[in-house]
Amino acid sequence: MNRIKPLAWLPNLNSFSRSTRTPHSSVRGFANRGVARMPRDPNTLSNYDAFRTRHTTAELEIDFERKVLTGVVRLVVESLVGKEEGEVVLDTSFLDIQDVNVDDKAVEWSVAERSEPYGSPLSIKLEQGVEKGKEFAINVKLSTTDKCTALQWLTPAQTSNKKHPYMFSQCQAIHARSVFPCQDTPDVKSTFSFKIRSSLPVVASGLPTGAEDYKPGEKGASGTLSYTFEQKNPIPSYLFALAAGDLATASIGPRSTVVTGPEELQACKWELEGDMEKFMEAAESIVYPYAWTTYNALILPASFPYGGMENPVFTFATPTIISGDKQNIDVIAHELSHSWSGNLVSNASWEHFWLNEGWTTYLERRIQAALHGEPFRDFSAIIGWKALQDSIELFGEDHEFTKLVVDLKGKDPDDAFSSIPYEKGFVFLYHLEKLVGKEKWDTFIPHYFTKYKFKSLDSFDFKSTLLDFFESDADAKRKLGEIDWDTWFYAPGYPPKPDFDQTMVKECFALADKWAPSTSSSSSTFKPAPSDISHWLAQQSVVFLEKLQTLPPLPASSIDTMGSVYSFATSQNVELVARFFGLGLKARAKSVYEPTAELLGKVGRMKFVRPLYRGLVEVDRALAVETFERNREFYHPICRGLVEKDLFGGK
Repeated sequence: MNRIKPLAWLPNLNSFSRSTRTPHSSVRGFANRGVARMPRDPNTLSNYDAFRTRHTTAELEIDFERKVLTGVVRLVVESLVGKEEGEVVLDTSFLDIQDVNVDDKAVEWSVAERSEPYGSPLSIKLEQGVEKGKEFAINVKLSTTDKCTALQWLTPAQTSNKKHPYMFSQCQAIHARSVFPCQDTPDVKSTFSFKIRSSLPVVASGLPTGAEDYKPGEKGASGTLSYTFEQKNPIPSYLFALAAGDLATASIGPRSTVVTGPEELQACKWELEGDMEKFMEAAESIVYPYAWTTYNALILPASFPYGGMENPVFTFATPTIISGDKQNIDVIAHELSHSWSGNLVSNASWEHFWLNEGWTTYLERRIQAALHGEPFRDFSAIIGWKALQDSIELFGEDHEFTKLVVDLKGKDPDDAFSSIPYEKGFVFLYHLEKLVGKEKWDTFIPHYFTKYKFKSLDSFDFKSTLLDFFESDADAKRKLGEIDWDTWFYAPGYPPKPDFDQTMVKECFALADKWAPSTSSSSSTFKPAPSDISHWLAQQSVVFLEKLQTLPPLPASSIDTMGSVYSFATSQNVELVARFFGLGLKARAKSVYEPTAELLGKVGRMKFVRPLYRGLVEVDRALAVETFERNREFYHPICRGLVEKDLFGGK
């Protein structure tokens, strides 16, 4: 990967002291600004130390034919330093910037050459500067381009009913800058207004306020409506979200709806109805009342690259959670938990991503414990440990990206994406809970989420907040004082493995031993039968399959038998069938090669896509490459780019 070439004003980020986050020496462009400390986020080109966006208005039209968004975005910005700073710098990436003005007055502006992977900064001159504390409005007329990395456009043929096109966004981590100029960092939060003109229904990361036809003098394509939304809670740019298509809606709880395609609506309603409110009430009992009014789920087309995206008000979710057995809806518990962790309280940069995902995974499992009992929390954590193991083994135990706090200077945050911040972060919080005691820890949770509500923080803020909270508790203070913080934050590889409750996994492991080749517990008299697993939860079958993945490869004949007897090969639960195919690829069972390729043309969730491609390329590279090329346009740009790296290398 090419390292970014700093602009004239951009500091040498390597001059920071890790412990203090202050420069070793003054840096031109910042030394005279009177700023207490340097920006915490190395993955933005914006000078957000000098200016902060307070409100963002997006007036955009969705052009399905040209596959672009066009319109005007208005940023209300506050000056933090005064008139001595005469330039605002915003992040952009692959945008067509057509005009810029400040407070409706023409200004000098320019877009610099592209610096990978961060884009092309937009510089806006302020002729007379702006007094500290004063706000002003930047208006940018723009169009997205065909290189936009945040938007995926589906033709009617790519949708389930093949009647209408579809568009959805995925802005995390640094892709909002390819939709509109912004301070594209989680260290900046603003309120949002959306006014989106579209020929098809729209959802956005705000509360719906109406849909209107043309007003006198208003421009726009015929046959369109203007859909409006308001987000009055300040959010970072990565939570900006839009989707539009042939959408239908159904109520699934007193504060929740599900939105999806008309043909999928009843199945989605059945899968989610009744559980949303239980999840919300459990979460509120752990933290504090939900702050976003309604919690809704948009079930996206199959190409969505993640399990879910925690966009406020409307979680964007993968259709793989709709499995017909209610076994995968804990994805919703995770995304709901983001309503506190990530959305209200955000990591200040992607180097501290564990503060978003570790906390969210912790809250998700506390919700599971509240609804299903404490053993289920540890059962879920055991599944999570296997995901952590897979990610660490993929990177290598000494890799930078296996640390809890990672160095992303000059790097693309997407390249560091894995289960590590989720699971290593969870393990750290689980450790802290056990260390101080659950009763005491539970008093810290609402304090933490109250102190940083609508704010962003880094790992050092978390540490100081925790230690300050327990300062007057001698026992907790002593225990916390023994923590080796540098090891937890910066040591690569595995954290200490907790002593998880094994109640729900013992039977899974025992059955795996019966299938395992060349072990003392395996027996030639073992005759597999459907009754072996008929009483299990689907997650227990997941544990069984993952246990087998840690053992030497099975004979190909065993894969065929297992798929038939346990019906894994024909399951509608992608969590199961993907792991089964992975096990079959490891065994070089040719019976799973083509079914794997077929699944890769139906599912775009990276959790499944990337491991299956890695497995398939090992046994049949030609089929893997052919499958990818055939489905290239099916995948979201983020997924497509990462799979290309997996298959063909490159940085």
